[in-house]
Amino acid sequence: MFLPPVLIKKFGCKWTITFSMCCYITFSLGNFYASWFTLIPTAIILGLGAAPLWSAESTYLTTSGNIYAKKTGKLGKDVINQYFGTFYLIFQTSGVWGNLISSLVFQQDPPKGEITKEQLLFCGANDCMKTSTATNSTKHPGNDLIYTLLGIYTGSGILAVLLIAVFLGQLPNDSEENEEEKNIPAWTRFLATFQHLKDKRQCFLIPLTMYSGFEQGFISGDYTKSYVTCALGIHNVGFVMICFSGATSLCSLMFGKLSQYTGRKVLYAIGSMIHLSCMIFLLLWKPHPSQKVVFFFLAAFWGMGDAVFQTQNNTIYGVLFVKNKEAAFANYRLWESLGFVIAFGYSTFLCVYVKLYIVLSVLILSVVLYGIVEVLEHTKPPETSGSEEKESQAEEMDTQRCENDTVPQDIFF
Repeated sequence: MFLPPVLIKKFGCKWTITFSMCCYITFSLGNFYASWFTLIPTAIILGLGAAPLWSAESTYLTTSGNIYAKKTGKLGKDVINQYFGTFYLIFQTSGVWGNLISSLVFQQDPPKGEITKEQLLFCGANDCMKTSTATNSTKHPGNDLIYTLLGIYTGSGILAVLLIAVFLGQLPNDSEENEEEKNIPAWTRFLATFQHLKDKRQCFLIPLTMYSGFEQGFISGDYTKSYVTCALGIHNVGFVMICFSGATSLCSLMFGKLSQYTGRKVLYAIGSMIHLSCMIFLLLWKPHPSQKVVFFFLAAFWGMGDAVFQTQNNTIYGVLFVKNKEAAFANYRLWESLGFVIAFGYSTFLCVYVKLYIVLSVLILSVVLYGIVEVLEHTKPPETSGSEEKESQAEEMDTQRCENDTVPQDIFF
């Protein structure tokens, strides 16, 4: 709500990203001695870093996309789409590498024992959190394996921070303020996230943004526990989630490029239909170990839909709110995080079928209100063209910086 606009204006996108990534490392360190006293404080630090990190990342991609579009004569929204698609291709592979590392490490101590028929009755949509699925399939790994895994993750985090600090190009005048901006009171910047809600388009996009948190919370929290762990065992979770991350990664690149031919409306329709089909199937399906391939295919299909919402949600914020990018992307992370909070908040006491109905309802509401946003954009009266000109001028301001500064070439990759 408060940090992103202030930090991005003060330090610029590059150093906001660098400092924020350090907060992720503290959470890895907190897991070396996992307790309430280490995980809760480090989780708070992680959250404090996540908000400015993702807002700065989105602002960086949008700004550099507009710069590159201006230099090449392309449409800004098409370049931004491709930038976000390429970014999420790379980002979502973290789920592949992270789950592959954890699966290979924990495979050194595989669980023994079979899952009984009685336990399978409470798997899937019938899991109401009242019957424990704790068997040999959920056995806690040894401390030596956990320390090995956390050491790899922590080392990767430190290396990532160093790579960003040394090699990421600083956007021209990224952290410099013009005279108008210097006169803006600090409290106004703190409230910029909420002031952005005066734009009714932002209000209509809130359910769509929250849906991103709901659906990711379900696949990472409920699908892995009530379907995969319950029926296949915890040692298969990593491999199933590799399929999810791999599908999301590849489809992010594909949809990012495809959007310039189909437009975002078609892609949203595809993503919504994929998730709708998956949720109906999950409500009706009785998971069983003999259907192992279905677990992987479902994760992959869900990842395809997730790729649409991840790339297009970021793009629509970058395209519709060019003038107030920092506040817009702060809103994006605010409402997406609230979706995560709600999804994880009710995860311990609601039946899985109830959770699926909730996620399904949010999806339907999101599609309806998103349609209203598109109608507003399509039927925008001529007298509002002044606001369009202002947004075009905002894009110009991003690109004109290149005329007086040398832009590092690495920001275009």
